[in-house]
Order: sequence, then structure tokens, then C-alpha cells
Amino acid sequence: MEHSHRYRAYPSDEVAMAAEHHLDVHRQLYNHVRWDYTNSPEDDKPSEYAQNNKLPEWKRKWPVFGELHSKAAQATVARFHCNLSNLRKKKDKGHKVGRLKRQAPSDYRSVTYNQSGFDLDNKRGRDGFAYVRFSKIGWMKIRYHRPLPDHTTIKEVTFKKEITGEWYVTFSLETDDEHVREKPALDTLDASNSVGIDLGILNYIHTSDGKTVDWLDLEEEYERLRREQRKLSRKQHGSQNYEKQRQKVAKVKRKIRRKVLDYQHKLTTWLVTEYDAVFVEDLDVAGMLQGDGNARNKQDVAWRQFITLLEYKGDLHGTHVVQVGARGTTKECAKCGVETAKPVWVREHSCPACGFETDRDANAAMNVLQSGFSELGLGWPESTPVETVTAVDTATFQRVSASHVVETGSPAP
Repeated sequence: MEHSHRYRAYPSDEVAMAAEHHLDVHRQLYNHVRWDYTNSPEDDKPSEYAQNNKLPEWKRKWPVFGELHSKAAQATVARFHCNLSNLRKKKDKGHKVGRLKRQAPSDYRSVTYNQSGFDLDNKRGRDGFAYVRFSKIGWMKIRYHRPLPDHTTIKEVTFKKEITGEWYVTFSLETDDEHVREKPALDTLDASNSVGIDLGILNYIHTSDGKTVDWLDLEEEYERLRREQRKLSRKQHGSQNYEKQRQKVAKVKRKIRRKVLDYQHKLTTWLVTEYDAVFVEDLDVAGMLQGDGNARNKQDVAWRQFITLLEYKGDLHGTHVVQVGARGTTKECAKCGVETAKPVWVREHSCPACGFETDRDANAAMNVLQSGFSELGLGWPESTPVETVTAVDTATFQRVSASHVVETGSPAP
């Protein structure tokens, strides 16, 4: 299983200057790989392997490329072909795509060392810090806030300079199969140790067993972002004051991203440690953002990132995480299956066929749970949450405050 650890880096002025130079040379190499591919005949486009074989020739012709470590240069070639592959996949799905663009200095911010060209020294320096050596660049100090797990192999290391000017080092790790937690057998799953999740409108999530988690309140952060962006619009583009204000805007945006990510990490960790199986809607997030409606709030909650984290944590903790189709989960009655059209402002489910009443999102979460069992080829258990769920007119669901989830150091809800 593959996963990654990210650390804040504090390079010296000399190392930072060398790292910035290598960033720019790798950017030039990326653009040359793109140029070579674009200008090749349509029926004879070079593969990643073919362009890797061209690297020695390019290094002789342009000595600046010879300054790069060989594995890092190959990773840059692989980066172009990975982007190209992703573009093809989108095209195959019917999306309108263009061509890969030439990378400007502000766009290219990271370099990857694959398999070799780096060393980790976690015994050097005082406690809480370590050093990473990048070939032809030097030793870079990192805040080693958590050690790399045992039984893992470092596959590659990436250093990155964020738009705020901060440096980070990311280790891509591979855990031995024998040390990965096994997921529980499918025949042990039932409604008591499994949960369906509806990604809601009034709440961030609503679970099939009656728990809700509030949305993250980011209004204060967005108000500050608006103020800083107004100040930026009054600066002369390209001036020193413009650059200082641009970094302030970037730091506010970074705070928003970090707050959402921290919130999602704690929420997903709670879900995969609480249940043996988690079923979640497979949403067309890109389509939702392009449609009419509250697009900014939809983007705030970062549902696709939430689902990706949930799958990653499921593999890490040995929990089944299954995406199920979202179609019909809101309309269908979780008890009898009869469909009832409900406008978005109708927040309660009341089935005209069987009389079952509950919260709209709770009904959807129960349908997600049932669909999840069908997706795994399991029969629906006799004891279902539909029989024990509390109707909205008799009691309230257990509510978890978003501020409790986000609070630094707080336990999972």
C-alpha cells in the first residue's frame, strides 16, 4: 500500500538558492519534453521510454540539463507523460480538452527524486528535526514532527516551494503487504458495524445511524480573503507591494485549505475507526460545480477530496470504503422503495405508500447503506436501521458540531 508523509522544510539560503535553480532547470526540461513531443509526427509520437533515452543527448547539447540528477530528470519526463495520460482519460470520458501548456516559472514548483539521489538523516540536529539530502542541491532541514512508519520503503521524495514561499518535503512510502491491516471478511458485515453517508446541504454529512456533522463555518476567513483581494487589486502589478500583498492573499487561501483538510482528516479517521464498512455517494463533483446554485459552498466542502481521503484511510485502517451510485437515493423510500419527488427545500421524507417519515438526508443515507450491501453482493440484513431509526417528529438526531471537529487537538466526533 502506498501513502505519503509531508514535512515543513527550512533550507538555508544557499540550499534554497540551489533548489530554486534546479526548479527552473526542471521546468525548462519539462517544456523541452513537451516541445519534442508536440513537434514529432502524429504517427510517431515518442513514448516516455524513448524520451528518457534522449536525455544523454540533450545533456550534451544543453549542458544546463547535465546539472540535474538522472533519476530526477527521468521523473520530470514521467511527469509530462502522466499529465498527458490524464488528459487522454478526460477526453475518453467525453470532456473537451486542449493541449498541455508550457510551464511558466510560477506554475512549476516541485521536483521529485525517484528511487535514488536522496538521503534521510533523522539523527542529525536537535529533537523534532531531521535533514534530507538532495543530490546536487544539499542538505535540507525539515521539521520531523512524526517519524516514518516502520516496515515502509521510501519510493520517492519531492521538495516543493509553495506560492507563499514556504518549502515542504514529501516522502512517498510503500508499506509491506504483510504489515497492512486486513479488512474484515464481507460475511461479517451487517447494519450494526456499517454505515451509509449522505453528503448533505444543511449538514456536511448525515449517517444512516442518525448522526449529523455540521458544515464548516468559513465566513470569517472568506471575509478576510475579500479584504485582502481588494487591497491586491489596488496595487500596481509587478511591484514589490503587489508581491507582498499577493503573498498575504495566498496565506489566507492556504489557511482555508488547511482548515478544510484538517476537518476532513479528523472526520474520515473517525469513520474508518468506528465502522468496518463505510458506503458513500459517488458524486459528479465537477458537474455540480459547473451547474447553477451555491457553487462556492460546494467547493468549500471539497467532497471529492473527502471521498479520496476516506478511501485512503480505509486502506490504512482496514475498513471497506465503497462508492455507490447517488441516483435515486433521495427520492426512494428506504423502507419500501417507492420513489417520491422532493424539491431541494423539502427537508423531510414522508412516504405516501408506507407512511415512513424521517429526515430527508437520513433517508438518503439509509439508501446509500442498502445500495452498498448490494454493491458488495451481500443480502440486506434482516435487522435494518430503517426499523430502529428515530422519526424527525419524535426526536432529534445526534448532532456533531463542526467546530468540535476542527478544534486543534480535539478528539474525533
